[in-house]
Amino acid sequence: MRALPSAPVEKVIVTYKSQAAEAGSNTAAKSDTAEKAAKTGEQLSFERRLAGGGALVDLGDSATKQDVTEVMDAFRADPSVASVEPDIRAYAMAAAPNDTDYAKQWDLFEATGGMNVPAAWDKTTGSGVTVAVIDTGYAAHSDLATNVVAGYDFISTSADARDGNGRDADPKDEGDWNATDGECGTGSRASNSSWHGTHVAGTIGAVTNNTKGIAGIAYNAKIQPVRVLGKCGGSSADIADAITWASGGSVPGVPANANPSKVINLSLGGASATCPSVYQTAINGAVSRGTTVVVAAGNSNANASGFTPANCANVINVASTSREGNRSYYSNFGTIVDVSAPGGETRRATDTPGTVTTPENGIYSTLNSGTTTQSAENYKPYQGTSMAAPHIAGLAALLKSAKSTLTPAEIESAIKANARPLPGTCTGGCGTGIADSAKTVDAVTTTPPVGTVFTNATDVTISDNTTVSSSIAVTGRTGNAPAALKVGVDIKHTWRGDLVVDLVAPDGTVRNLKASSSSDSADNVVATYTVDASSEVANGTWKLQVRDVASGDTGYIDSWNLTF
Repeated sequence: MRALPSAPVEKVIVTYKSQAAEAGSNTAAKSDTAEKAAKTGEQLSFERRLAGGGALVDLGDSATKQDVTEVMDAFRADPSVASVEPDIRAYAMAAAPNDTDYAKQWDLFEATGGMNVPAAWDKTTGSGVTVAVIDTGYAAHSDLATNVVAGYDFISTSADARDGNGRDADPKDEGDWNATDGECGTGSRASNSSWHGTHVAGTIGAVTNNTKGIAGIAYNAKIQPVRVLGKCGGSSADIADAITWASGGSVPGVPANANPSKVINLSLGGASATCPSVYQTAINGAVSRGTTVVVAAGNSNANASGFTPANCANVINVASTSREGNRSYYSNFGTIVDVSAPGGETRRATDTPGTVTTPENGIYSTLNSGTTTQSAENYKPYQGTSMAAPHIAGLAALLKSAKSTLTPAEIESAIKANARPLPGTCTGGCGTGIADSAKTVDAVTTTPPVGTVFTNATDVTISDNTTVSSSIAVTGRTGNAPAALKVGVDIKHTWRGDLVVDLVAPDGTVRNLKASSSSDSADNVVATYTVDASSEVANGTWKLQVRDVASGDTGYIDSWNLTF
């Protein structure tokens, strides 16, 4: 993280009490600015009126800290002034990583279909957490190597493992190709090696800020490759043992895991009306050891209840969404889906199966160029709930790193509670929405305010180009409001940039909480603001005032609160 630059203050924001002439008249505000200039000897000028009602006063670029203090003191001494504050600089807190293909990772940062990952990186990058990728194993890749820790090969049949033996300590991906149709059962088709586990691993933990390739979601976490899928897939017995071992449990004949994983990613599955007990026992054991288990919902455009381990308990079941924020055409769905994440679409639903017509809309990650056995490393876009699940596994690692005491249940709850509604469509059920990394990390790292909370949870409709308000009657307090009054706001509204949000004190003083922004297309205003209300008497009727300044998007005040 880079240190923030220090910039001099050149302007101040003056908010007048509502009954003062300067509160509504620019002429009066200009006149008052001139009076303060004469009083302080500074060259002050009224620049403009802000959306929240405040007056922006320019001191010029030669103003010293002493000059700023003198000017602010002069305004504060005026009984018609509610508040004065410096116009400070803000900076982007999550600088884009320098990885050369980061621009292709829409799934991390795009407002419509992305998962809001960069804004979480100021608080957590996954340090101290190991994520097990229980999959096809690991194809050597320089964009992963320094984040990979020792794993294990759990494929017990040497023919399926293709390494000449059964289980061993080398999780190298030997390839999962099939030479001929029908080789893996009726209906199976010949195919090249997928290097699936390496693609999944890159989404979770690719090395970041190394001027090459891609960025991983939890890029300071460690990846533990655990091989269970080889020729013709993998067995539930091997997969269950892998879950147990990865989470620190004991498996007969296998050395103990020196680096137990606190997150497991299972981008695999098969058809089954129920969760096999061998899976459920292993998953329950992993969760009891404090490991979060993330599972792909499946790619059959069907109810996930018919697929396993998606239908097991104690897992986070993940559906896939497209770049447009719709349920991906192939993604499974249903009431057992917990949450959605970007899985991409490298082709449209109507395109020829097996083709790649929209590679830019897939999930770009680490891979290998070999058609059967490993060859040169590369990167390619894939689509699938297999690609969606590692987004949630990466987020789980960020959360566990940010707050090590979180249990698997708490991690699941936080991810689901802080997801945002799909901006597109989902038939059949996509859980609580698309996971929001930054919002979820903020939720688990923010200390809840302590004090008396006054709440109004009555919905108030916000129509286009209107101003509405919601009131809270504060009683039983003595003296003035706090200098750090917490204002919790929950507004449901598409294109939140249309909204100006103010807190109105009992005496009519207006304090702006949020300005409008034509470029802020995200949904909803869910935030806690801190305002200096120490000049206001606490008891009385406080109002949350919301002004919609544009057409085309509407919503409502869901609830808001004041913490004294």
